[in-house]
Amino acid sequence: MSVAEATISIQQVTQDLAHRLSSASRLLENEPLSKHTTLRVGGPADLYIEPATEQDLAAILAICAERNVPWMMLGRGSNLLVRDGGIRGLVICLAAPSFAEIRVDDLRMICGAGARLRSVAFEAKRSLLTGSEFMEGIPGNIGGALRMNAGAMGGAMFDVLESVRFMDPAGAVHERKAREIAVEYRNCLLFKTHIVLRATLLLQRGTREVIEQKMNLCSQKRWGSQPAAPSAGCIFKNATTIPAGKLIEELGLKGTRCGGALISDVHGNFIVNEGNASARDILELIELVRERARTQRNVDLHTEVQVVGED
Repeated sequence: MSVAEATISIQQVTQDLAHRLSSASRLLENEPLSKHTTLRVGGPADLYIEPATEQDLAAILAICAERNVPWMMLGRGSNLLVRDGGIRGLVICLAAPSFAEIRVDDLRMICGAGARLRSVAFEAKRSLLTGSEFMEGIPGNIGGALRMNAGAMGGAMFDVLESVRFMDPAGAVHERKAREIAVEYRNCLLFKTHIVLRATLLLQRGTREVIEQKMNLCSQKRWGSQPAAPSAGCIFKNATTIPAGKLIEELGLKGTRCGGALISDVHGNFIVNEGNASARDILELIELVRERARTQRNVDLHTEVQVVGED
């Protein structure tokens, strides 16, 4: 598809969306994704949309299929690096209130895809449920966390997931037990192409004192070992022989700078934006680390952060 054809398709999609979506949905053209990622970098999306309901989401997918326009999901923007050229097509974010509901039913928490992990952890504490304390410091939401099987401090999303409701690319809704979904370390391929709508977490009964102790411990460990500056979280998956952060420190790369991007002095597996970094700056640091790890230690590092978009 030529640039002109792509521009026409986006214009047509915009017109279709205006006619077929509820007025509560939010649609923005050429929206800078630096405003929606924790790294604070990234070029614009042709179209950025926050559907108000599941029906609106299904209509969006149908229009994209009809017009042959690509789409991608965006959660809270953590664990994500958007290139400086931005995203062609549509970026969908389930930020509307209808996707952020959290409800407790005995030992179960029913959480919308847009519910923030920190909100889930605090609601669990209020309801005297334990098992979700590790979520307290993860800057993501339920949908994105299931896509990446996010985890911290010894816990991971699929450890507490009982079932999930999701939408396929054709707009049909399904529900599946967690044990029926293939999952890897920091990856769930199903949710690369299918959209989480709601998750049911199965937790355990706990006491306020023990839950608060666990949450405080998680918070202390996180903020005692991770930088406060804007980042995407851990850049690399741990190698089989050594944690990525320890390897980067041993290579002497902590504090290495490229433009406005810096390999953190606090934790070697974090690249931070000091205020004026570009995605290219961060990608150059990533390649520098990978090359040094390969040539000096014979270790192939693979990115945990998802890199998307165009240069």
